[in-house]
Amino acid sequence: MTRAIALAAALLLAACGNRQSLHPPAGASLPPKPATAPTAPTANELLKTRTADRPGRSDELMTKSQPRPDDPFDQPPK
Repeated sequence: MTRAIALAAALLLAACGNRQSLHPPAGASLPPKPATAPTAPTANELLKTRTADRPGRSDELMTKSQPRPDDPFDQPPK
């Protein structure tokens, strides 16, 4: 019985990931055209992330381990 409930719950959660084309609800429209844009963006254009929204990694990964310098503030607890 518990397996059947777990299976049903898993199937219901899997159905939540169903993807459909996006469109505004009936009686509504897309947001207005930005003042500096030549045309109004479509729904797919509004979903694309810009580079400024998701910047690339700028820190360099450590390629080889190096000993840490001595830390004068690393004191044992009193």
